[in-house]
Amino acid sequence: MTRTAMRHPGLNLGPAHADAEDTREEMIFGFWVFMMSDFVIFGLLFATYVVMLGGTAGGPGPHELFEMKSVFIETLILLTSSFTFGMASLALKYREDTKPLVIWLIVTLLLGVAFIAYELKDFHTMFGKGGVPSRSGFISAFFSLVPLHGLHVLAACIWLIALLGQIAVHGLDSFVKTGLLRLAILWHFLDIVWICIFSLVYLGGLT
Repeated sequence: MTRTAMRHPGLNLGPAHADAEDTREEMIFGFWVFMMSDFVIFGLLFATYVVMLGGTAGGPGPHELFEMKSVFIETLILLTSSFTFGMASLALKYREDTKPLVIWLIVTLLLGVAFIAYELKDFHTMFGKGGVPSRSGFISAFFSLVPLHGLHVLAACIWLIALLGQIAVHGLDSFVKTGLLRLAILWHFLDIVWICIFSLVYLGGLT
């Protein structure tokens, strides 16, 4: 066993495992390409929101619709989930046993579900104030952007559940490890997108 493999006993990918390393490089590169296309989509929706920010058509605007306390809690939850996923990544890299990894992944999953629950509560509150997508261009642009991020978080949670099931059945084989590496990219990407949403949509909408 090489020194590299000894330093990273849990990850078990690298020159000492050529086949797994080749597979990882191809799949990770392909996933980065996918993420860049996703970034373009979010960029277009951000631009649309900025253009439509004043298009309330006499309906409710950001000051009437946004509950900043709830949004702040969502932000803390999602940023904490990024930390817990980082801890899971460290456990994957440096620990041979799966228990710490699984614990951190479950905590991350629970935080992701909590974020979605808070966001759905916010949407319900907005609907109660008349903030439905058909009311104005501003609200339509909002619901084109923010729920799309929420759907990505939901998809990431489903993917995480699937990976936990694979760990339970197959253990930490190379396919599961590569899946975790790709999911980590997605999860941290969604945190960055949410920071942009919090800054531009919520804080920017109230200025």
